[in-house]
Amino acid sequence: MRRPILDHPERIIPLAFLATIVVGTILLLLPFSSADGQIAPFLTAVFTATSAVCVTGLIVVDTATYWSPFGQGVIMALFQVGGFGIMAGATLLGLMIFRRLQLGRRLVVQAETKSLSLGDVKSVLRTVLGVTILSEAIVAVVIIVRLHTAYDEPLNTAIWNGLFHAVSAFNNAGFSTYSDSLVRFALDPFILLPLSIAIIVSGLGFPVINELQSEWRKPDRWSIHARLTVFGTIGLLIAGFLAVLVAEWNNTATIGDMPTAGKVLNAFTHSVMSRTAGFNAVDVGQMRPETLLFTDGLMLIGGGSAGTAGGIKVTTFLLLGVVVWAEIRGRADVTVFQRRICPDVQRQALAVVLMAVGLVGLATLAILSMTTLPLDRVLFEVISAFATVGLSTGITADLPPAAQSILIALMFVGRVGTITVAAALALRARHVPYRYPQERPIVG
Repeated sequence: MRRPILDHPERIIPLAFLATIVVGTILLLLPFSSADGQIAPFLTAVFTATSAVCVTGLIVVDTATYWSPFGQGVIMALFQVGGFGIMAGATLLGLMIFRRLQLGRRLVVQAETKSLSLGDVKSVLRTVLGVTILSEAIVAVVIIVRLHTAYDEPLNTAIWNGLFHAVSAFNNAGFSTYSDSLVRFALDPFILLPLSIAIIVSGLGFPVINELQSEWRKPDRWSIHARLTVFGTIGLLIAGFLAVLVAEWNNTATIGDMPTAGKVLNAFTHSVMSRTAGFNAVDVGQMRPETLLFTDGLMLIGGGSAGTAGGIKVTTFLLLGVVVWAEIRGRADVTVFQRRICPDVQRQALAVVLMAVGLVGLATLAILSMTTLPLDRVLFEVISAFATVGLSTGITADLPPAAQSILIALMFVGRVGTITVAAALALRARHVPYRYPQERPIVG
């Protein structure tokens, strides 16, 4: 008997996410999910459910005022399931792909990548769940105490807001129970930094987190994937921080009127959020064009693989950079940290990036044809949706239904598409017993 899903494991994640979105939409359509007791418009429910499950954070209605406590609870459950599902699902999908490889290739891959053992799937899930719960609990306690003591929120309100933001941050969801997101906390490091740390940790991806748990003091023993993810993340965070600090230093609509410490804090926070989180402590719509363009790049790159981050992933971006550098130097082999990168991985990285750029370009053209909005705003919104970031210049709610439907598709494809494409490419890599004659077309 054939088992289509098991024969094609790359289909598991999209189907699971689609089913969760359907359930979430039905729950948000219930009258008591809305604060006014009315049934939410179908497109609003679908958009919100997709944004939550795909841990994006884009919204067409104010989460704090439009949805009832029950509706907010549904949204939190959806992005918890979505975030945990991506970390667990992507990791287990990697194990399933690993199982499908031939024995010889499997041993080489395990030796080179220090991949997780296939023997105990339950142990993998327990570890992912343990890291998730522990991280969210620590951040929630810090936020709850701060909200209760410094902002005089009643304890029950502080508990709900603290828990909601901790779960939203660790899952890189970007949903907030405050209408202004984190703007009211723009000068509070005790709110912004814990949330930023949770976002960074979860954005590394579970394989890296698992590896760092045992060998965090021995970087020379890290796998190539871990090194690229960790060092790439640090480099991008620093680059984003400096770019925002320089570009927005005198912009009074964002950080220009803040003290130096506030400017530094918010430049760092925006750099973290741009990697796929979606919270904002300053008005993104008032940022300078150069800041928005640099943010586009950070959003498109995203975070680590098999984590809650979106985008094309740090390793994909860096691998393409290494390929270009090897070509510039005239090297036959692409090497990084004294290891050769196999051609299969190079082609997979190129395919993921080209498909992402093509999809973003087509979606941008489509939305531009439906609206009179400027290119930089539309491009920002499209990349934010595709990279499941959730930052917005404030145009999402005003887009026509057709444009919002495009963003829904982008969030879904951006969340599960890159994993599915990478898995499909890995599974379809086959040895062909013949080769055609070689020819060199003119390039450039």
